[in-house]
Amino acid sequence: MKYQIALGLIKGVGPIVAKNLVGYFGDVRKIFAAKAADLARVPGVGRVLIKSLREGDVMARAEEELKFIERYGIRPMFFTDSDYPVRLANCDDGPTMLYVKGDVELNAAKVLSVVGTRRPTERGKEQCEQMIAELSARHPDLLVVSGLAYGIDVCAHRQSLRSGVPTVGVVAHGLDRVYPSLHRDVAAQMVRSGGGMVTEFMSGTRPEAQNFVKRNRIIAGLADVLLVVESDVDGGSLITAKAAFEYNRDVVAIPGSPADEMSRGCNYLIKRDVARLVESAADIEAVAGWDIADATRASEPVQESLPLEMSDEERKIYTVLLAEREMQLGALSVRCEMPIGKINSTLLSLELMGVVKMLPGNACRIV
Repeated sequence: MKYQIALGLIKGVGPIVAKNLVGYFGDVRKIFAAKAADLARVPGVGRVLIKSLREGDVMARAEEELKFIERYGIRPMFFTDSDYPVRLANCDDGPTMLYVKGDVELNAAKVLSVVGTRRPTERGKEQCEQMIAELSARHPDLLVVSGLAYGIDVCAHRQSLRSGVPTVGVVAHGLDRVYPSLHRDVAAQMVRSGGGMVTEFMSGTRPEAQNFVKRNRIIAGLADVLLVVESDVDGGSLITAKAAFEYNRDVVAIPGSPADEMSRGCNYLIKRDVARLVESAADIEAVAGWDIADATRASEPVQESLPLEMSDEERKIYTVLLAEREMQLGALSVRCEMPIGKINSTLLSLELMGVVKMLPGNACRIV
């Protein structure tokens, strides 16, 4: 763990280079003992970075962080750990290390991320609360993710707590503080209620501007669906929506009047086909493929034997779908413990066999 923490302290080693290094050497400890010639073989590693790796004195700081983690019950998650979020692991620039406060299950079956303005209207807050209340009632396995900021973020967290589903705040600082401090009680309640706080930043890291952009990609990467509730065109919510779109997540937005300043960002995303227009929880379900199976579907006969010769991966996915009938791809990735890329290629084979059908909203169902 100390070496995993230290890797993130090396100047110039971002998530992509760090993953390349771990992939090449296997054991993170070997990176720090490697010869320059071996380091040079790793993609993205040049002479300046080799010097940082060979001469950087980061172990003392890593030891301090390890003590902080142990003292305050923080859960560190390295990107190779089994409990690291599968959805985030599929993002090339996903953090190599996450620090988690709380016993939250980040590989929940359904994950909704919510972003929006810090200055919402009363109508915006009502829309946010109504969406989460209805989705929570229909999908008790839902996890709600936001940024613990003023406005729509904290509105989403509070409504999740009222609705009895876990909620996670992804923060732009270390877990030795809560920002804004006004939300300290909300954060504590989130931890007690099966949710928590998540960050890639070590203790002592202040909530500086550049950190918010970095944390936005985590909010996007953790999601199956990203909901935008009120945003101007230059809001941070649009940065998060763009990241989610690039990660191939479903992005949805609530439209508003062109004259409404707080609707311009949502309308912009919809007009440019970055986000789908939604007006209700049912709309989000349809986009995400979270529809609740009706009695007719439940009564349909289910084929219980494998119809064709299948690979191990095909059989695994088919067996899960046989039981669930219909699933969102992110949830299927979690259940089968396969990367999204492998899920997609295997589903294509099953679709060609005629046993699986792909649905809108990154979902699939058994035929």
